[in-house]
Amino acid sequence: MTYIVECNEIEKEFATLDLAMDYAKTLDAFVVIKGSGFEVAGKFGVDSVENGKTPDGIAYTWNKESRIGRVKKERV
Repeated sequence: MTYIVECNEIEKEFATLDLAMDYAKTLDAFVVIKGSGFEVAGKFGVDSVENGKTPDGIAYTWNKESRIGRVKKERV
């Protein structure tokens, strides 16, 4: 099976999903990865958050309580 990474109307083919995702991370742009019966889209690259920041130094502020849990708490 091969995987195709599409970005800005350019396509590149890879033998494995790991290779396709590694390449997508280097683009720092919105991409689509397609395989047989499989498609995923997004901007790849954030693998970790340390001390509240992503590897490129941007503050990471997402938290489950304020995003998902809040609505349920208000109903109870």
